[in-house]
Amino acid sequence: MVTEAEKERREEVIYQLSISYPGSARELCELDFESPFQLLVATVLSAQCTDKVVNAVTKTLFRRYPDASSLAGAPIEEIEALVRPTGFYRNKSKHIVQLSQELVRNFDGEVPKEMKLLTSLPGVGRKTANVVLPISFNIAGLAVDTHVMRLSKRLGLSEGEDPLTVESDLCSFVEPCQWAEVSLRLILHGRRVCKAVKPTCWSCSLAELCPYISLT
Repeated sequence: MVTEAEKERREEVIYQLSISYPGSARELCELDFESPFQLLVATVLSAQCTDKVVNAVTKTLFRRYPDASSLAGAPIEEIEALVRPTGFYRNKSKHIVQLSQELVRNFDGEVPKEMKLLTSLPGVGRKTANVVLPISFNIAGLAVDTHVMRLSKRLGLSEGEDPLTVESDLCSFVEPCQWAEVSLRLILHGRRVCKAVKPTCWSCSLAELCPYISLT
């Protein structure tokens, strides 16, 4: 059972993150896009790749193929060449073309607004859906990536060993209207401060609240 002192500590962690990284989910997201479809594709491409590289790739990709209808008919060899810098380019190319075809075939080219329907698309998992739903449709969702997994454990927010458990733990004490923002703030903090290797604890705004520091 979580003590009152621990509840207060967690609440302060969430508050301090909001101070360090203010803004809405749309403002906190570092991917470039102009539509729900483009955000979906960019998020699929972002797996094991930096947003900077993805943005460089999608600048050309979306200029040529801005929507599901155009990408659905794209030559796979051309898509592979365009997205190659993001890594795992064959699978990613296959997925974004196939999901575009599915959107055209079953959803009139539009991105569905339901978790079950979104995750039925090729290459779209729960994490990707939890990025797209809140940012594009204002539907509560908390995406768990490697940064969120790492920081949740270091900050004592969850002991979960899998993304679904961590998501459930975080959602249990964060208001749904803030799920997306909390996820993105943890991601940004993980990229900039609480890195996997050599975290800069000395400059961390959460230092006084962090159990991990006492263990290092």
